[in-house]
Amino acid sequence: MSTESAQNPAPLIESARSGTTTLYRRGHVYGAADPEATALVVAGNQIAWIGSEQSAAGHADGVDAVVELDAALVTPTFVDAHVHTSATGLGLRSVELTGAVSLRQVLDRIQEAARKRAGRPVYAPNWDEQHWPEHRPPTSKELDRATYGGVVYSPRVDGHSAVISSALAAASGARNQPGWDDSGLVSGQAHHAARDVFYGGISAPERRADIDAALAAAAAAGIGLVHENGGPTLSSQADFADVLAAGHRGDGPQVIGYWAQLVGDQESAKALGARMGARGLAGDLNVDGSIGSRTAFIREPYLDSVADGDGRSQEESGHPYLSVEQIRDHVVACSLAGLQGGFHVIGDAGADTVIAGLRAAVGVVGLAKVVAARHRLEHLEMVDLPGIKALVDLGVTASVQPAFHALWAGPDGMYAARLGDRRAAGMNPFATMHAAGMALALGSDTPVTPFAPWGAIRDCVNHHNPAQRLSAESAFQAHTAGGWRAAGIDDRGYLDVGQPASFAIWSLGVDQLAGGRGRAGLPDLSPGATLPTNLRTVIDGRTVFDRLGGLS
Repeated sequence: MSTESAQNPAPLIESARSGTTTLYRRGHVYGAADPEATALVVAGNQIAWIGSEQSAAGHADGVDAVVELDAALVTPTFVDAHVHTSATGLGLRSVELTGAVSLRQVLDRIQEAARKRAGRPVYAPNWDEQHWPEHRPPTSKELDRATYGGVVYSPRVDGHSAVISSALAAASGARNQPGWDDSGLVSGQAHHAARDVFYGGISAPERRADIDAALAAAAAAGIGLVHENGGPTLSSQADFADVLAAGHRGDGPQVIGYWAQLVGDQESAKALGARMGARGLAGDLNVDGSIGSRTAFIREPYLDSVADGDGRSQEESGHPYLSVEQIRDHVVACSLAGLQGGFHVIGDAGADTVIAGLRAAVGVVGLAKVVAARHRLEHLEMVDLPGIKALVDLGVTASVQPAFHALWAGPDGMYAARLGDRRAAGMNPFATMHAAGMALALGSDTPVTPFAPWGAIRDCVNHHNPAQRLSAESAFQAHTAGGWRAAGIDDRGYLDVGQPASFAIWSLGVDQLAGGRGRAGLPDLSPGATLPTNLRTVIDGRTVFDRLGGLS
């Protein structure tokens, strides 16, 4: 960009698509080339100028509107790199079990919801038995009593197991599937069967309303792009199409979609990607499960394996869902088709399996093809340094969820209970990944954890293991430009002249800015500090969330 264009927005205003021009002034523009920048001009859907207050005064008469920022912080919109959109919206109208302190409280809340719903199915997600005095999930019989025999689907917080009522068990045939336990706890195929039947009872209008509610919540959190994670065992083709369509409307966050379905050849990959409108055949294509449900595939056994109703122990080291050969063939197919491939992987043995599959794919199509496809892995919580280095060489991006670590790490946390202190200390090695050159993208895995980008950045900065803490700047980049790069787009996620006008405005006084002296820095992210409040979200020049109102 020439100096003249940077100083005078008129050429870009004229070339931008038709629309109003707005000057935002007397704020702090984070990440601008000029660290003293306090203002920007938006022309149509583009940023036409960024500069100082002194220069902004000269543009005030040439624009359609002026917005006084009152020392607010302007940042690029965030990217949430792992979202289940319709399930998030459904969760917003569900029984609220997050934070429940006992099994009794869970059952009371489900019973109250059943009364209000008058016989309609009950969705009750996000229970976590770890710190309950009963130390166990509800049973199907307890759900039956609480709902007078109703249909209940109640997934654990990690989404990899659930408790279902007898009515849902009968309707779904879950009792005849692997992963069924007579207590009503389901995992694996039994869980998929129950989930499919429950979601199948949601009407198309209800589903679309849930999608809209979720995207509105994302916009309120300052998120401009979400990576939708769909798939045959997660949602449906109609659901995936509705989410993509909502993202293309232009009245909320944009959407890039990943479809988690295994393929074995180039032609199948191309056809499936085109039919679904997916950027990649990736996301929650499960290599393993989760630590919380003891289904993540790990090298050493879980310390707290539990017995089923017949006294038999669950698999002590979790579940490998895909073989090295299946991973190899999928990666080869996607690489040749020009699609991103990828997998959900959490355990260290699961990471070993993925790396072996990727290396086997290199043996078929060569390293350059694999690296060029920019494959990605979701979660990657338990990978070690040799594994990280191998993945860096393979060009793989890690899509990670810092809130997981904040929730489940620490000496009294779920990781320590399942794995012991030694293995728990190595979970979510963000700093090691960053130092090794691994590309990182941050996300929530909502509805597992809510949209909360500043919280995710704070969780990186205050990682339980001091050796794995990221700087605020590195974490911020991973939650903005890193999310775009994870989708193979390298020129988005920052504020500059000619960039799309996608930004959020945050209430933050000058004295709270880490940079000080009037420069745009990141806020105080120490534990207990108040996080910024979103005042406005603008995506491609359109205001999609607003608390500023007529303050201009």
